[in-house]
Amino acid sequence: MPPKPLLSKIGRRAAPRLRLSRPGQLVAVERVHRCILLNLSRTGAQVAILDALREGEGAILKCGVIDHFAVVTRSEFGLNALEFEEPLTDAQVIEIRHYHENFEERERRALVETARKWVNGDIDDDRAI
Repeated sequence: MPPKPLLSKIGRRAAPRLRLSRPGQLVAVERVHRCILLNLSRTGAQVAILDALREGEGAILKCGVIDHFAVVTRSEFGLNALEFEEPLTDAQVIEIRHYHENFEERERRALVETARKWVNGDIDDDRAI
């Protein structure tokens, strides 16, 4: 018997949602928007951005391992629902979940390392002369 897919259809959604809060980019025709990836599934995502996008507008969502073209299916109050042109793989969803689970620890380690370098005078700043 072949293994069941990791993610399956639940309720009215085409795929279950992974709730997140990760910074990303939404690369649209007119400009690149900084965004927060709020939730993710194999078939789409929800992002929060300051500028409204038009329904039907296409953009590339970039966040961690995600670099996918999507179409805006709903846009209201800074929240934008996206549908991916090609669904994500189970492996991509698992990787972004792992990225999300370890994000704070990586950020804390990077901050500690930056502080350590600053205290030791080991800076890589081009402005240092």
